[in-house]
Amino acid sequence: MKPEPSAAVRERVLRARDFADARHGRKGPGNARLTSAEIRKHCELDSSGLKLLETAVERDQISARGIARTLKVARTIADLAESSRIEKAHLAEALHYRGTTLF
Repeated sequence: MKPEPSAAVRERVLRARDFADARHGRKGPGNARLTSAEIRKHCELDSSGLKLLETAVERDQISARGIARTLKVARTIADLAESSRIEKAHLAEALHYRGTTLF
């Protein structure tokens, strides 16, 4: 697989930031600074995503703080994909980055 040029990555990141800013209704520091209320509002999971998160929490004993951090990363991954919802694949990628074994 050919590496993605830096300019293309920059464009994707800028689009993701614009996507997040539109959702929040403001320019901001991004998903890393989401409050608990904003996480509940913007990081909803469908039933398959919720099941995956529950499995990961039970298996790896992820704390509440760890869940919040994982959801913020999943939200960012979804923003990069310009997805209004966090899909199961976005959550799986976020869990992978924290070293969680999914299968």
